[in-house]
Amino acid sequence: MKSMLLLLILLGVVSGRRPQLLQGLPATSSVEENAAAGVTVYTFNVTVSPLSPEGVAILPTIVNSNPLTEAFDIESKGDLEYRVVTTGNPVLDYETMPKSFDLQIFVEDANGRTDLNTLTVRVTDKNERPVFQGNMAIQTVTIYILEGTRPERIYQVDAADPENAELKYSLLPAPVPFLVSESGAIFSTEVFDYEKDPHSYFLNITVTDPEGLNSTRTVNINIININDERPYFSTKQRIYRIPEEQSPGTVVANITATDPDDEDTPSRLFYSIQSSDRYFSINPSTGVLQVTGRIDRDAPPLWIHSNISVIVRVQDSASGGHTSEMEITIIIDDINDNPPECNPSTFRREANENTSAGTFLLDLRNYCQDIDVDPSNNQFNFNGLSGFGSNNFALESAVSGRLMMTESIDLENPANLGVEVYSLTVRVQDIACPNYSNIIYIYIRIKPVNDFFPVFSNLSYEFNVPEITKVGSRIGRVNARDKDWPPSVITYSIVAGGGTRDYTNVFWISPTKGDLKILARLDYETTQKYILIVQASDQEKTATASVTVNVLEVNDEEPVCSPDFYSLQIPVSLAVGTNINGFRIECQDRDSDPRSFRYFINEGNVNNHFTFSPSAGSNTSRLILASRFDYESGLDTNWIYKLRVYITDDNLLSARDKTTHLTKTGMVTLNIRVIPNPTTVITTTPGFTLVTKKENLYSESAWYVPFVITLGSLLLLGLLGYLGFLLATWLRTRCPGAGRADGTPL
Repeated sequence: MKSMLLLLILLGVVSGRRPQLLQGLPATSSVEENAAAGVTVYTFNVTVSPLSPEGVAILPTIVNSNPLTEAFDIESKGDLEYRVVTTGNPVLDYETMPKSFDLQIFVEDANGRTDLNTLTVRVTDKNERPVFQGNMAIQTVTIYILEGTRPERIYQVDAADPENAELKYSLLPAPVPFLVSESGAIFSTEVFDYEKDPHSYFLNITVTDPEGLNSTRTVNINIININDERPYFSTKQRIYRIPEEQSPGTVVANITATDPDDEDTPSRLFYSIQSSDRYFSINPSTGVLQVTGRIDRDAPPLWIHSNISVIVRVQDSASGGHTSEMEITIIIDDINDNPPECNPSTFRREANENTSAGTFLLDLRNYCQDIDVDPSNNQFNFNGLSGFGSNNFALESAVSGRLMMTESIDLENPANLGVEVYSLTVRVQDIACPNYSNIIYIYIRIKPVNDFFPVFSNLSYEFNVPEITKVGSRIGRVNARDKDWPPSVITYSIVAGGGTRDYTNVFWISPTKGDLKILARLDYETTQKYILIVQASDQEKTATASVTVNVLEVNDEEPVCSPDFYSLQIPVSLAVGTNINGFRIECQDRDSDPRSFRYFINEGNVNNHFTFSPSAGSNTSRLILASRFDYESGLDTNWIYKLRVYITDDNLLSARDKTTHLTKTGMVTLNIRVIPNPTTVITTTPGFTLVTKKENLYSESAWYVPFVITLGSLLLLGLLGYLGFLLATWLRTRCPGAGRADGTPL
């Protein structure tokens, strides 16, 4: 804006137009130093031409000052009257700023006419008040003095006069223990006692110049308390009483103390317990004494001494300082807080089942006690006998606690259900409230008495055993019972019988189960019957029973034939039906009839050329040529026959059930050589020798070649074996076996 006005002014000067718009300018005016903002410096008017009724386009403005300043501004008073005023920024200071300012004022009316004139403002000096320096110039100064400090200089007031005049200092109010010197030094005049004197003073310090102008500031003087007094306890009570078993945190006492040093403020005291105490603690700040540990009146050392002494100390500093101590006594009262207890709490007793009624089994009071100290709290009774079978028992009285039987117990009686152990409970309870109680568990075992003998389920036992039964086999069981409850463990033993000439004991009986087993091989041909005496015992009483073991005959002997090996030679032209070389076999069997033998050629009889006659029903038989040899057509190729003959002792004439017998087999081996005629051509297969030359045609890496060859060979051999099996099966079904030969002699 100022640059534009300057431009307009220059244009006006160049054009030669100088209309007189600012009336009263140029002019000279004055203003006092340090004038406040808004003080009028000079007033002037603006004249507007009748040709421009619109008024002023640009209001009067200070466009420049020499020297530069912003301490002045122009305000409108109305009706084209204006005034130059101070802005207060900066404050006009005669001692530090220029003494005169030239202000150039510019104005322009609505027709574009302008005017520029100068107002010279001179700053005039005036007598100013003295000014405080330092902290007192901006705030109230606070001074601290420790109580007990000797009189001394405590502060230096610093003030200055703008006109450098000599200043004087004064102090109000007058009746205070302080004074101020001509140089502005403040002195204390006495030794202060915080507990007696005021704790603070407010001093008005006045500084005055020779013309009477002055300035006043306040100085606050605080007296600092020092720790020079011993605290004392204000609590008068020394004995307290509390019940035992108070929960942690329970308040026992509120110990208070006072520090004379802190009469006007809350005391900053610290509380502590000096005695070694595990039951209480004190809040170091408030002095509240609380329970911290379990207080058990019924345990040492409180069981003997119920009073607890606590030394409480108060001090006025966390570290050192003045202290005082006080002893307080806390009496612990007993309460009924323990139930009566029994050691042990579980009892086990025994009584015979025939124990008479009225017999005492247990005295509970000998095992129970209540550890509460006060006699009114440690008395108890017994009651509430309950449990299975409690009707068989009773307490003599609630006070004595003696348990006795009311009736004898018979374990064999169905009403008792065979129970051996009775579970009882008895309540032991305090007489005093709150009637704490405990439960006593009593287990009474009724010992059985052996009243009955064992009884076998049968008076006698009979078992039939084939003579071929394996050694160790079970052949039967005996069983005995005992009416006693609980059932007695019965053991079994053989007390007589069961021996032979070779064996002391042929039989054995399981001592717990009664199973009868054989220890040696039975032989019907030697002994057909055994009579045993078996005993059952319940450890005290015994009973016996007889056991008869019948040995059953079994075909268990093999036929024995003579000869059992023989070699024969026959001509190829031997006639059919001929007894070969008059050969015959004779057989015998200890447990078979001579007519029970049968003969089978089971192996080697190719083309069924041979048979036995008779094939059954006799203990002797002859070897017969059943069919002629045919080597010319190639039907026969074997010249040597190795016959395996089986002889069974199946007694075909016996009327007994053959399912109870076994068929035993004997065996005879015959070697028969066929002698050809001189003119007989023996067909043979021409022999040859195969020479194979092997050469490794494969590299080592071609491992799969021998693997494939080997696998193919195995598959081929398997196929040939399977074809041979099919061929043999077919021949067996199409050609009759040697065992199917006609039994009629040729």
